[in-house]
Amino acid sequence: MSDASVRAWFAAHAPDVTIIDQGVSTATVIEAASALGVEPARIAKTLSLRVGETVVLVCARGDARLHNAKSKAALGAKPRMLGGHEVEELTGHPVGGVCPFGLAQSLPVYCDVSLRDFATVFPAAGSRTSSVELTPDRLAALTGATWVDICTLPDAIAE
Repeated sequence: MSDASVRAWFAAHAPDVTIIDQGVSTATVIEAASALGVEPARIAKTLSLRVGETVVLVCARGDARLHNAKSKAALGAKPRMLGGHEVEELTGHPVGGVCPFGLAQSLPVYCDVSLRDFATVFPAAGSRTSSVELTPDRLAALTGATWVDICTLPDAIAE
């Protein structure tokens, strides 16, 4: 069902976008990068978070980590990751295929500025084997996302 909702969503909102089905798992950043032949950082992972009473989605580059203080300041409260069952119930997508397209219900979407390090990124497309390639700005525009700076990159984590 999830794959179908994403295909229908793209048909209605961006018919020029091609869904890439690798036929192998792209459920993790490492698997997706390997299947697509790109560096892990170019995978646009979608995090499902509860911020207070609100559920939000955050798209960030594959090697980024949420920064607690930045997240709390930008989102208004400390975010908490949702459990797998809740993720699928609220988004309509299985863990490993979660994306901001074709959602089961409308959720606020945020894009971390870390995505802007790349000309194109690869978010999932509703299944554990599919993705799409988009510019970061198009990803944000299509999903009505708000740009935020709430992640830390690997170099900054090591410092």
